[in-house]
Amino acid sequence: MSRSLPTVMILLLSGLLFAQEPARDSNPKAEKKPLRVGVIGLVHTHVHWLLGREDWGDVEIVGIVEPNRDLAQRYSEQHGYSMDIVYNTIEEMLEAQKPEAVTAFNTIYDHLSVVQYCAPRGIHVMVEKPLAVNLDHARQMAELAKEHGIHLLTNYETSWYGSNEAAYQLLDDDKVGDLRRLIFYTGHPGPIEIGCNEEFVEWLIDPVQNGGGALTDFGCYGANLATWLMQGEVPISVTCITQQIKPQLYPQVEDDATILITYPKAQVIVQASWNWSHNRKEMELYGTHGYVFCKNGTDMEILEDEEAGPYEQKADALAEEVNDPFTYLAQVVQNGLEVEAWDVSAIENNMRVMMILEAARISAETGKTQVWAELYGEAKK
Repeated sequence: MSRSLPTVMILLLSGLLFAQEPARDSNPKAEKKPLRVGVIGLVHTHVHWLLGREDWGDVEIVGIVEPNRDLAQRYSEQHGYSMDIVYNTIEEMLEAQKPEAVTAFNTIYDHLSVVQYCAPRGIHVMVEKPLAVNLDHARQMAELAKEHGIHLLTNYETSWYGSNEAAYQLLDDDKVGDLRRLIFYTGHPGPIEIGCNEEFVEWLIDPVQNGGGALTDFGCYGANLATWLMQGEVPISVTCITQQIKPQLYPQVEDDATILITYPKAQVIVQASWNWSHNRKEMELYGTHGYVFCKNGTDMEILEDEEAGPYEQKADALAEEVNDPFTYLAQVVQNGLEVEAWDVSAIENNMRVMMILEAARISAETGKTQVWAELYGEAKK
């Protein structure tokens, strides 16, 4: 299994940089011209990740598109950006600021319109997970990106977990044997219960704007990581059961989903829910003679030999030059960092994610397991 997490693809490059330049405290990135980035939408609260990050000199927010002036003003007061860079439309922002790349923090449904406008203008796009609201939108986006030669990346919180990379390395080093079972626990008590702001909740619980509920919101994490860990192996089948446990809060969408993805020699279980007792993004990987538990981005439990017993490990942080999505975006656009096919941010991986979610949705609706070859034909790796 090849090492393909985006952050490790330039470990050698990073090592050279660290040997020649000062530490981040002296802000080595400020010596380079920052990537000019436009922000499309503020209704996805992951936008605080970008608005509130430390100024490392790698990216510069040159414009924000948000027609909700009250929301833009609240975030302006919170994060200190000027309302002078806030525009009502993407057309106005692109004309005035001419960004090199944009990050989409609008509704999942509107990801397509961002790519439709930016791709022909050669502007690179990073969207928040998942790639698209449905498989049809995803296919259109991928075709536009290919036609116009832009990068189309998808950002997940779990892409930057040191524990996930450490788990990948353990598999690569054959510490636990061949993968047989992958289990993902993803979700939280519910977007309303954890206090998401109304602008976020409004579209998150809308089946048109979000494409579903917990299935879309958290099913994508497991599908993304499984595709990466399995290096794009084609599934045999997808089965999904959804429930609406809290119809009084989420009347239009499912708030609980369990996805079973079968492969020739492995099985993936994704438990995506707005009904957990706490916030969860955990991963269990079982090999032929050991296991790896990633309890969060850092804490791990590993069993390499049953007689020796399990041991605890703290995962190292990812390489500084690519340890968050926006640093990574700058590396890809400015420095030509290669995005390999099954990297967690790559279009190939995230098209596969959309195919898995589509199969899961059909399975939940029909009550039948979806056979991959029957649904999509004999897909090649």
